[in-house]
Amino acid sequence: MSRWCCPDLATELVERGTVPAISASTVRRILAADTIKPWQYQSWIFIRDPDFAVKATPVLDLYARTWQGIALGDDEYVISSDEKTSSQARCRCHPTLAPGAARRMRVNHEYDRGGALAYLAAYDVHRARVFSHCAAKTGIVPFMTLAEQVMAQEPYASAKRVFWIVDNGSSHRGQASIDRLAKRFPNAVMVHTPIHASWLNQVEIYFSIVQRKVVTPNDFTSLDQIEDRLAAFEQRYNATAQPFRWKFTPADLEDLMARIERHEQKEQNPQQPPGCDHQPAAHALAA
Repeated sequence: MSRWCCPDLATELVERGTVPAISASTVRRILAADTIKPWQYQSWIFIRDPDFAVKATPVLDLYARTWQGIALGDDEYVISSDEKTSSQARCRCHPTLAPGAARRMRVNHEYDRGGALAYLAAYDVHRARVFSHCAAKTGIVPFMTLAEQVMAQEPYASAKRVFWIVDNGSSHRGQASIDRLAKRFPNAVMVHTPIHASWLNQVEIYFSIVQRKVVTPNDFTSLDQIEDRLAAFEQRYNATAQPFRWKFTPADLEDLMARIERHEQKEQNPQQPPGCDHQPAAHALAA
């Protein structure tokens, strides 16, 4: 088994002859007191982009209001944008029961599918303002509609530059998307995060808030109801939001790449004596 419960462990200890008898509650107390807790785990994501540091540095610099070593002016803005796909309308087969004394809210497990929509959002990193719209699906047209929604209004329309931070989704991937956005809005500069690194995109934080506060539990009678709820939340959010306290800095990136380099160095040369000079593949990333 990959995970053991306390009764399983108690039985196993007796069958192995480790102890003549032991209760599940005793096993539980022993585990609770121990430093190592193997039943707990934390998921993580490994860097896959060979140019991670090169691509991540401009994004982190923009969060710190610099670009190519020069501080951004008051007429320059940073937008973090992405799509939240497949927001489903799940109409529960029995009405949701409100919470009561000593009873949680009860949401029926069975539901009828009412379709799904894509929620596209653009987040002004330093002004903490969200712009969004819903579409039947993601794509170039819905994304450019979002860009039009933002860039057609002030202060972005007359800004010196508006930086758009995006991931590598098909709606805004590669040089073609950079050229498309710049052709439509000459003051727009698209900046891609590294591959498989959407966690560097601040709008994902906003999407996590939406997931927890708006669409969970999923109990909507129609897509119109979802759209109305998202629009109402956006208005509420913009009235009180403060910029996220982004903590992953260029210095943290440098430290991360150095740790990866040391890890690769250890894997490639497990018997290498301390102080031995070695140049692993990750050295190029750190540089």
